[in-house]
Amino acid sequence: MVRVKKRILKGKAYHYLEHSIRKGSQVHKKEVYLGRKIPSDFEKIKKKFLDEIYREKWFVDMEKIKQNFSKERRTMPKSAREKELQIFSIKFTYDTQRIEGSTLTYRETADLLERGITPKNKSIRDVKEAETHRDTFYEILKTEKELSLQTVLDWHWSLFHLTKPDIAGKIRKHPVDISGSKIVPPLPVKVRPMLSDFFKWYNANKKTLNPVELAALAHLKFVTVHPFADGNGGISRLITNFILNKKGYPMLDIPYGGRSSYYNSLERSNVKNEDRIFLQWLMKRYVKEYKRYLR
Repeated sequence: MVRVKKRILKGKAYHYLEHSIRKGSQVHKKEVYLGRKIPSDFEKIKKKFLDEIYREKWFVDMEKIKQNFSKERRTMPKSAREKELQIFSIKFTYDTQRIEGSTLTYRETADLLERGITPKNKSIRDVKEAETHRDTFYEILKTEKELSLQTVLDWHWSLFHLTKPDIAGKIRKHPVDISGSKIVPPLPVKVRPMLSDFFKWYNANKKTLNPVELAALAHLKFVTVHPFADGNGGISRLITNFILNKKGYPMLDIPYGGRSSYYNSLERSNVKNEDRIFLQWLMKRYVKEYKRYLR
């Protein structure tokens, strides 16, 4: 918790910004001097202070996760790696498609993608989109292309060309709403300039930001642009795993059962214009998912 603490020295007041961090059984405190009075740019100082704290808190863990993941992969037989990837692709497809509104259960998704068994009494659209998501995911892992507008358009076309050919791979030219959300997607006239800004931001930061931070912020920034009539969340989750995989980090699945906290963090980040909210949510989710690599 961050708080302003006042200290009295020889009858004079001095203000500090203080934050306590628990490491195991110990509590460590960090502080920054504010001055005799609270400065006018207090919020800016506070944001920078928090950024430094969270970088120290999370990024050491991120690097350790990557190192131990890479070590494990080097000793794992090829067939075992392929099986692990297949299991992840099924779970990732199930969760991301359910978040997007699919009615397929996990068992139905697994039977379809592993054994080619088409579920009975289920939407053909849901079936086709599960198959195209799995195929697109594998293509993304194999591609040597860098993230660009064209690659994202290709991914969107691959996902929807069989079920929604009228919107597949096309930037929307009409306004859209997000049901049940306070987020207001940008008007169509703003979408292309915002996409241009997004890819400029990505290219400027892809070699300097921690890869997990880059993946999280890319996810947030892209879904905020909301460039497609449908499938923006799905494309954002594919972008996240494209970045993680390209940088040698384990990929992340966002479970359907945890969608409420996922939605809330995206919404709060968007409404408050504060990237840190979603970044912290994804970092915590990532560490929780891969805590076995921190032992």
